[in-house]
Amino acid sequence: MGTVAFVGRVTSRTPVLRIRGEHRTTRPDTVAAEEPLEIRLSGKPLAVTMRTPGHDFDLVHGFLATEGVITGPDDVAALRYCDSVDSDGRNTYNVVDVDLAPGIEAPDTALDRNFYTSSSCGVCGKASIDAIRTRTRYDVAGDGVRVPLETLLALPDRLRAAQEVFEKTGGLHAAGLFTADGELGALREDVGRHNAVDKVIGDGVREGRLPLAGSVLMVSGRASFELTQKAAMAGIPVLAAVSAPSSLAVELAADVGITLVGFLRGDGCNVYTRTERVQLPA
Repeated sequence: MGTVAFVGRVTSRTPVLRIRGEHRTTRPDTVAAEEPLEIRLSGKPLAVTMRTPGHDFDLVHGFLATEGVITGPDDVAALRYCDSVDSDGRNTYNVVDVDLAPGIEAPDTALDRNFYTSSSCGVCGKASIDAIRTRTRYDVAGDGVRVPLETLLALPDRLRAAQEVFEKTGGLHAAGLFTADGELGALREDVGRHNAVDKVIGDGVREGRLPLAGSVLMVSGRASFELTQKAAMAGIPVLAAVSAPSSLAVELAADVGITLVGFLRGDGCNVYTRTERVQLPA
């Protein structure tokens, strides 16, 4: 059940015409890889997501956990890549088949729930806003974690410093799981914010660490409803983003008891919910 590294496929090289004012040059450029990953349950297709290859088993565990299917590694009996070959007969490693442990119910894939995901929108096709409000089994609201403001303000720089592929391409989102003291526990990069979050949470699932209590989930970009839901499903009490949250993200964070932080950059931020978790200097 180990993850294939896919070091060579995280990025690719392509020729570009580089225009900078009056200067024109032709040179190779590094771009982030994006390929489909199909998730199957016992051979039956469940979901397709456009992702950056690498940490695929983390992604699958995180996706199943944030959809409420599994809560730990013992809920998965087997996990493997299927033979999905390209035109040259080589395995693409773009299909993962999962066998759930006995007693673990497969998710409902009826017509009101389409498990198609993309790098831009996340899980799409849910029939109503009520359907997406999957209730977490963890007491997020009761988490007593406190995060010093100084620690919180340092997280964007620590996240960026750990983004190896972003430095090469400038084209990947990142999610990092930090302790309340600002120590980085896990970081994942992906073309999709929701995939990066699933990979970070999946790392915790595979290590048997759910709920991820007392932690801070730091994400590049904005804080969407879906990312807030994923944090809740993993038992994460603090979600911080460098950009703006959506109105539904704020509403859900208030509903489940998550501290939601937006516009976290430089020397300031906006704390939208459960502000008492942020310790201000005396």
